[in-house]
Amino acid sequence: MVVMTAKLNKKKLAALVVGLIAVIVLLVSFFKGGRSAETPAPTEPRVSVTTNDDRVKFLTDCGWEVASAPVKTQAVLIPSESSEVYDRYIALQLSQGYDLTAYAGKSVSRYVYEVKNYPGATEPVYATLLIYRGQIIGRDVTSTAADGVVQGFKAPA
Repeated sequence: MVVMTAKLNKKKLAALVVGLIAVIVLLVSFFKGGRSAETPAPTEPRVSVTTNDDRVKFLTDCGWEVASAPVKTQAVLIPSESSEVYDRYIALQLSQGYDLTAYAGKSVSRYVYEVKNYPGATEPVYATLLIYRGQIIGRDVTSTAADGVVQGFKAPA
C-alpha cells in the first residue's frame, strides 16, 4: 500500500477555485448568449398585452385611434435567415427599441388593427403588433396607399 501526502497552500487553492468559477461563468454566458434560449433578452420596454382590450389600450396610449377588434390575427414565424426586406424591418424595429433578432425561428402572434386617425390618409392604414408570450416584441404602422410606407409608431407631423 502506497500513501501520498500533499501540502496545500490555502491562497493558491482559493485562487484556483475563483479562477474555475470565472471560467465556468464565461463559458455558460458564451454558449447561451447570456440568456435562456426560451426567453430572449428584451431591449424594448416590457408591455404586457394578453387581451384584445390590452392591445387596444396600448394602441390608444400611443395616440392611435383604432377599430375595437383586429382585422387580422395570425401566427407568424420570425425568420432565422436574413434578407434585404427583413433587414429593413429589423432596422425599423430596432429604432423603436425592439430586437426581433432575439426571436429568430420563434412563432409569434400578429394582430393588425385599422387606424382611424392617420393624418391625411385616403386609403386604409393599419397598426400591427407582434406579441410573444404576452409581450409586445414589435410594432409598425402601414399605409396601403400607392405611395404608402411601413413606419414606426410615431405619427407623422
